[in-house]
Amino acid sequence: MDHWDTIASERLALADQLDLFSPEQWDTQSLCDAWTVRDIAGHLVVPHVTSIPAFLVTFVAAGGSFSRANVAATAKQAKRPTSDLVADIRRYAESRTKPPGFGSEAPLAEVLVHGQDIRIPLGLDDTTAVASWVAVLDFLVMPKARRGFVSQSVQDFHFVASDVDWAHGTGDEVRGPAVALALTIMGRKARLGDLSGPGASRLGGGGHGPVVG
Repeated sequence: MDHWDTIASERLALADQLDLFSPEQWDTQSLCDAWTVRDIAGHLVVPHVTSIPAFLVTFVAAGGSFSRANVAATAKQAKRPTSDLVADIRRYAESRTKPPGFGSEAPLAEVLVHGQDIRIPLGLDDTTAVASWVAVLDFLVMPKARRGFVSQSVQDFHFVASDVDWAHGTGDEVRGPAVALALTIMGRKARLGDLSGPGASRLGGGGHGPVVG
C-alpha cells in the first residue's frame, strides 16, 4: 500500500496554513531542538530542490556526516523568502521522492511529524486522520526506521493506541493517542503528558527527529 495521495494532501494543507503565518509565527521555535518553523519549512523542500551533486558537495563539507549536511542544506533553504518556501511545498506536493531503500511510509512520517513540529508550538489543531498516524506507527516500529527516523528505542515497550485498534511490542505498556505515541517514538516530548502506563515514565525525547529525505 502506498500513501502518496495522503502525503500530497498533507503537504497542501500545511502550505495553506503556512501561507497565513505572521513573521512571529515563522520565527517560533518548533519542536525540533535547533529549528524554527521557518527551518522546518526549509527542511521539507530540501529533497525536492537540492540536486544529488549539490548535496554531495554539502555532505563532503560536513565531514561525511549526513545529519550535519542535512542541517546545512536546511539552513540554506530557510534563508529564502517564506513565500517561496510555501510555493515549493505546494509545487512538490505530489512528488514521490523518498529516501533510498524506503517506501512512501517514510515521507508520510516526515510530513506528518514535521507538521506537528510546527502546529503544536503555535497551538494549531491536528486535523490528520488517525488512520494516517497508524501507518506512521507501523513504519516506526520496523527495524529500518532506525535509520534516521526513530529517536526513542521501541524495545521493551508495549505500545497501545487509545484512539484506534493498534498495538505493538512486549514489555511495559505505554498507552495514548496514536499521534502522541508517534511523536514520542520520534523523540518529541510535547505529548508525553498524554501517555500512561508503566512504561510512560521511562520515555524521554529531545532529538530533532527524521533527517532522512
